[in-house]
Amino acid sequence: MENIRIVAHAAVKLAEELGAIAIIVSGDDNFENLDTEIPMYHTSRRTKSVIDHLVATSKGKEDKCKEITDRIMQQAGGKVESIETVSAIELMTGEIKEGLVVGIIETKDSHAIIVHDLTENQLVRSLKECEERIRPDIMRAVLKIAFDISKTGREGKQVGTAFILGDEEEVLLRSHQMILNPYSGHSDEERDVLNRNNWESIKEFAQLDGVFIVSENGRMESAGRYLDVDARDIELDKGLGGRHVSAAAITRDTVSIAVTVSETGGVIHIYMDGKELMNIESTERATCHQNKKIVN
Repeated sequence: MENIRIVAHAAVKLAEELGAIAIIVSGDDNFENLDTEIPMYHTSRRTKSVIDHLVATSKGKEDKCKEITDRIMQQAGGKVESIETVSAIELMTGEIKEGLVVGIIETKDSHAIIVHDLTENQLVRSLKECEERIRPDIMRAVLKIAFDISKTGREGKQVGTAFILGDEEEVLLRSHQMILNPYSGHSDEERDVLNRNNWESIKEFAQLDGVFIVSENGRMESAGRYLDVDARDIELDKGLGGRHVSAAAITRDTVSIAVTVSETGGVIHIYMDGKELMNIESTERATCHQNKKIVN
């Protein structure tokens, strides 16, 4: 326990000296009582103990030593990747700014401290490609809604949906309504995706078949829209359904971005130019303990 406390305080000191914008803990230890003003995020991913695994095996000494090394590297590598992904997601959704992140990695057998530069993060770089076509604030708002839909669904049920952002005139020409457009006749304010008061209705309409069309200015143009696209040459991972394929295809035929939410698994996919830019699991979201300075 003393070792854990020393590691935690060392991470805080390092974060403050580096001017880090966040501390992210990947593990099950509770570090909420640390004396720091730096926002702290917590993501828990349980991994099987290396020691527990080896006790259950009957390999020779050399084999066990090699397996210890391999499994420690595997566990630590997974935790590093988790911290990099979590920090990218929190930046995408506007919770943190670009900069350095200090991570505390915990497995059942060890602790470590890492420093991650978000400017070098591949997910962040991919997101910047999207921002060449759609405003960052609109992209962040849609991603937040997508994560909420992915995590909580609607009325206890998983929900899948898709948002097509930008180049709305061309997208509307290549699509048609499956039902009456629920946004028809509403004011710009009531259709503004940046207005949090509209988010609950968006999540409600996510239960409808079809996709959302979002203008380059962040206005909800329609919901329940069917995309009229030829998707025969679109190559995506096996198992992704028609919603993903048609969403990818519309980004090939127009200057738009597509954000999809998988009904099974809740994975967020982002498409541009007919290809997948990134995919993110909703379980990567972290719990934030912001601005809680508690002196030990």
